[in-house]
Amino acid sequence: MRWQWKLGRFAGIDVYVHATFLLLIGWVGYNYWLQTREWSQVLIGILFIIALFVCVVLHEYGHALTARKYGIKTRDITLYPIGGVARLERIPDRPIEELWVALAGPAVNLVIAAVLIAYLVLTNGLASLVDMSIARGSFLERLMAVNVSLVLFNLIPAFPMDGGRVLRALLALRLEYTQATQIAAYVGQGFAFLFGFIGLFSNPFLVFVALFVWIGAAQEASMVQMRNSLGGIPVTRAMQTDFHILSPSDTLGRAVELILSGSQHDFPVAENGRVVGILDRDRLISALSQNGQNALVGDGMRRDVPEIDSHDMVEAALMRLQESGAKTLPVTHNGQLVGLITSENITEFLMIRSALKTMRKTSIT
Repeated sequence: MRWQWKLGRFAGIDVYVHATFLLLIGWVGYNYWLQTREWSQVLIGILFIIALFVCVVLHEYGHALTARKYGIKTRDITLYPIGGVARLERIPDRPIEELWVALAGPAVNLVIAAVLIAYLVLTNGLASLVDMSIARGSFLERLMAVNVSLVLFNLIPAFPMDGGRVLRALLALRLEYTQATQIAAYVGQGFAFLFGFIGLFSNPFLVFVALFVWIGAAQEASMVQMRNSLGGIPVTRAMQTDFHILSPSDTLGRAVELILSGSQHDFPVAENGRVVGILDRDRLISALSQNGQNALVGDGMRRDVPEIDSHDMVEAALMRLQESGAKTLPVTHNGQLVGLITSENITEFLMIRSALKTMRKTSIT
């Protein structure tokens, strides 16, 4: 993973931090230094940000562990300056499951806030609620206020926040899933417009939030529409059937010749008629720079590539591509390679299908 460092693996889930997170640490430390000119205060400011993002990680684990209860794996959790992202392998199938998964994250922050309030009350360290804010108060008071803010912010009914998924799940209990997503996306974009309008006259940060919400809502609606369009379409209708196959004993120079002589970038690697790996362009370039053209394909290929059966649907292939992180999936029939499918194939298939539908409508009218 580029520009990411692994912090560790907890409860079977890898946790990464993005390199841009260091910019946030530096920015916070610099601002504390400008305000106080004391290194001790700079350290406290940095520790507060770290404590805040520990709460964010716990928030994401709330989603991940609840999803695991419904048989959904989490690929990883990554920390960015704007928050955390838990990459689930798929969206829960049932609206009630999506509802609980979405609510689990804010519920974790609510529990953290409740524990901090209880501790502060027992130790007589809780200040007046009127005077309390994220910027004022003791370390624990501010951390408690941040967790309350995370709950309120994440429950705004707008994608990609948890509230958008909660709204979609509630609507999907009564409506068709695509329609529920579209309504939730419209609501989210309405909030984005409101945030942007207010931000122009008050806080510029709200303009950034507005863009974030607007794009997130549009992407969610587009993704669900794509999944709906792919329903019931077999892989054989979208897969490539004209392609070259490499052997593990071929040299990388052979792959270079095929790339330069045609448009194929990823090559299935087969042995005795069975797929044993994929040599994609990125791995080829990396292997060439390290070992040269005389190196063997078997030493540079990716071996853990999942396959898709020719009887499976395109929607399943798209999900498999997203889950595995692979660019190309071999399509097999009775164990024999019969095709290749990529995200680009699926997108092109949908574009052609849409164009043909438009032509038919035009000819009818």
